Amino acid sequence: MAPPPSATAAALSGEETTGAPPYDRRRAWLVTAMIVAFMVINFADKAVLGLAAVPIMDELHISNSTYGLISSSFSLLFSLSGLVVGFLSSRISSRTLLFVMTLTWAVAQLPVLILAAVPTLIAGRVLLGAAEGPAASMSMHALYKWFPPHRRAVPSALQIGGAALGTLVSAPVLTWLITDHGWRSAYAVLAVVSAAWALVWWRVGHDGPFDEARSTATGKRTSGTTRLPYRKLLLTGTVLGSISSAFGAAWALSLSHVWLPSYLRTELGMAPGASATLISAVSAFSLVLLLTVSPLMDALKARGVSSRRSSGAAQGLAVCVAGCAMAAFPFTDAAVPRLVLIGLAFGTVAVAIPLHYMTAAEVVPTAQRGALFGIVAATGTLPGLVAPYLTGHLIDAADTPSSGYTTAFLIAALVMAVAGLLAVTLIRPERDARRLGLDSTLPDGTLPDNTLADGAR
Repeated sequence: MAPPPSATAAALSGEETTGAPPYDRRRAWLVTAMIVAFMVINFADKAVLGLAAVPIMDELHISNSTYGLISSSFSLLFSLSGLVVGFLSSRISSRTLLFVMTLTWAVAQLPVLILAAVPTLIAGRVLLGAAEGPAASMSMHALYKWFPPHRRAVPSALQIGGAALGTLVSAPVLTWLITDHGWRSAYAVLAVVSAAWALVWWRVGHDGPFDEARSTATGKRTSGTTRLPYRKLLLTGTVLGSISSAFGAAWALSLSHVWLPSYLRTELGMAPGASATLISAVSAFSLVLLLTVSPLMDALKARGVSSRRSSGAAQGLAVCVAGCAMAAFPFTDAAVPRLVLIGLAFGTVAVAIPLHYMTAAEVVPTAQRGALFGIVAATGTLPGLVAPYLTGHLIDAADTPSSGYTTAFLIAALVMAVAGLLAVTLIRPERDARRLGLDSTLPDGTLPDNTLADGAR
């Protein structure tokens, strides 16, 4: 007879079994607060060049194309570093990885303070991109070490919400610094803030008890030390579906960062202030969704609802809904409905970001989770290399900019709809965990010998 949902949840969470690690609520939420601050700083470091674009271009007499080259240099090593650091995460503690990353962010702001020129701007952005490539996945990996699986939805949402919070907090502060104290002051402040965060993290950011689930009494390997071939993990339906939802969400997010402000001003005729207000409103909507949907996921899992029906279906449907809104708003003339659809198109996808990490984490051994997160993150950043350029090409090639934007948004809608449907279809964490041998535990909390795979690489 099948065990009751509560028993299944306990087995999967690692609680109430022999040798289960303790859950330190106070320390876990302290680490969560540090991770949220980490993500806010991460956003501010990315945004400072765009916010300071006009004074930098005026002072250094650089063209729009040169400025575009400087901006694009950020992505040169972004995906590669995320992938490499993901594999290193099984050998290096999260405490050390995040400490080194954040110190590197501080160093990346310094070249332009010494010599403001195009080469130093490029060098700083390349270094910053390399250091920020693993930021989202590795901070999520560090966070998961402090929470059992059924408690991860809310902290995951807060981690992702740090980027939305950065839009609401960091952008106006940096704009004030740039306007009143010069653009170099923003770089200097970010260098100090990044270094300060690193020092505090080194003191409080130790790896949590859910890093490895090892039965100390028996000395046998458990789900925390099991290793499986990466090709087997990557071909699992849940992992493929999680990557798919991340890809669809990233396509919309890349358009919102690069082209949405221009679309609002040139096509909808909005003033700069009104455009900024709408973008902030979309970020606020994303944050509200993250803080409401994620607790709902925890509640559903606590009641025994499967991950497939809760977090799996939720992320796929969120991307599908956003895709439908993306296809509709270019053809909507009424102002209020159009703005609502824009908010749905660019704000709803935020739900998929924490949930795709959660579902992927359920079908990967703990020792390999950081590497898998790195792979998922590297794949998820690919739209950032494709979507902005493709959109610009479509706008230039179209008869009118308006028709170019419409074509680009329709392509985005198609990508998002397909990605969302794939996520709904493929994500089945419970089934895939059973197939991989990751949910069957012996009375002492260890995995049976047939769940261990040799030659994991």
